[in-house]
Amino acid sequence: MAGQGEGRTQPRQETPPRRPGRGRTWAIAAGLVLTVAVAGVIWAQPRTRGSADETARRYLNAWSAQEYTVMRELVLDPPADFEQVHRGVFSALELDAMAFRIHTPSGVFAASTEELGHATFTATLTGPGPDFAYESRLNLVEHEHRWKVSWSPATVHPELKPGRTLRLVTGGPETVPILAADGSRIDTPGAPRSVRQLAGSLKPRFRDWLSVGRPTRIELVEDGRPVRTLAENSARQRMPLTTTLDPRVQRAGADALTLTGKPAALVALKASTGEILASVNSRGGFDRALMGRYPPGSTFTVVTASALLADGLSAEQVVSCPARRNVGGVRLRNPSSRGYGGLPFRAAFAHACDTTVGALAVSSLEAERLAKVAGDFGFGAPFDPGVPAVRADFPVPKDDAALASASIGQGRVRASPLNMAAVAAAIAHGMWQPPRLVPAEKVPTDGEARRPLEPSVTKALRSLLPAVVSEDPAHAVRFPPGTAGKAGSAEHGSGRRLSWFIGYRDDLAFSLVVEGGGAGSATAAPIAARFLKGLEGNPID
Repeated sequence: MAGQGEGRTQPRQETPPRRPGRGRTWAIAAGLVLTVAVAGVIWAQPRTRGSADETARRYLNAWSAQEYTVMRELVLDPPADFEQVHRGVFSALELDAMAFRIHTPSGVFAASTEELGHATFTATLTGPGPDFAYESRLNLVEHEHRWKVSWSPATVHPELKPGRTLRLVTGGPETVPILAADGSRIDTPGAPRSVRQLAGSLKPRFRDWLSVGRPTRIELVEDGRPVRTLAENSARQRMPLTTTLDPRVQRAGADALTLTGKPAALVALKASTGEILASVNSRGGFDRALMGRYPPGSTFTVVTASALLADGLSAEQVVSCPARRNVGGVRLRNPSSRGYGGLPFRAAFAHACDTTVGALAVSSLEAERLAKVAGDFGFGAPFDPGVPAVRADFPVPKDDAALASASIGQGRVRASPLNMAAVAAAIAHGMWQPPRLVPAEKVPTDGEARRPLEPSVTKALRSLLPAVVSEDPAHAVRFPPGTAGKAGSAEHGSGRRLSWFIGYRDDLAFSLVVEGGGAGSATAAPIAARFLKGLEGNPID
């Protein structure tokens, strides 16, 4: 039993688990506390508010709105004259507005006050000066957890720095020159008075065309001296206003009018186009050539003769030409106070037999018929030569007395030298057309403005008018070969007489009037001859 007891195995005694030591526990705890503390520091680190891009946009939007106080708040250490600089540029350039467009927005920047970001932008300035746009940049810095603009004068414009500024320079007004047909200027102080008068009449009508504004430029200025021009705008480019005036015709007309010391006017046209080649006034500032309203007197008988010829009268038909005659209750007399008895109508027309024409008008024409033919020669027709000009008037006669007076260009009939030059041009060309001083596209007219004459009438008149310059009363005046015309006189006002002559040679048609001149054959005809002789060797064609 004792041996059995000795062989029994005793159970192994377990060692209880070892409790951690006190020093290790504190080490772990310290590590956890440190971890939490570091995390807390990172979590509590203040972040930069907004972004550089947002600051750049706010700054440029405030600049566009001229909100300089808002701009100043976005700038790091703005100078004392910050607002003054911006307002000065806006005022100096007389701007209406500024607009900005960002090209390259700011990126992500380190949180260091030493590192800058930037945003490039285009500034567009609007005002009376030239178109002006430039590219610049905003420098931005992070300061006290905010993005700020790092400002200098170059922020306003890349080339600005202390002592420099921008300014607007405006030149004097520029105008488009007014030219004669040969390219010479007619709007200068040295131009003849009548020519300057025409140029002055053109300016109000074509003010928008002639005024091209003032040249402007924007300069970079340093200490009051220009450094360079940043932008410039010349006056609008426009072609000159070229008129139809022919200086040599104008000179010939002015020279011819020196034969009289009385108030006078002369107009010359290119018959085939209606272009005004010359418009001359002598004595005084009134534009008699275009604005004078005179009774045309015997020169109007070309209109009456055309109506008589169209209605069947022959140029060779024998008619009576007494010195005086009572027609329809009105007393008519010939300008020469002479009678010629019986003679062909062609000769009576040449001798200015007003008594013949008046009697034939009353016996052979209706008032409306004569008014219609007068309309074919431009009486009552609206026209626009480009300058102020009166319209020829032929009110329909109410009775025989009025018809007799109207048929010889008296009574209520009125016309200017321009109107009567257009009558002569109609005979030369076979068609009445509106006279003009400027290119046709500047005074457009419809096709109805041109009024063709009856071919048979044109042919007859072209045989009558040359006879005037080869037979009495103008036989004493030597005209250049190929001249056709009609002298005349008229009563005007309180006993004043007008001396007229209208005519044509080649493609030149003309008319002239002398106030207080007496008989047309004695006063106006010599002036007409001198005018044409001044153009000999230089025909208008």
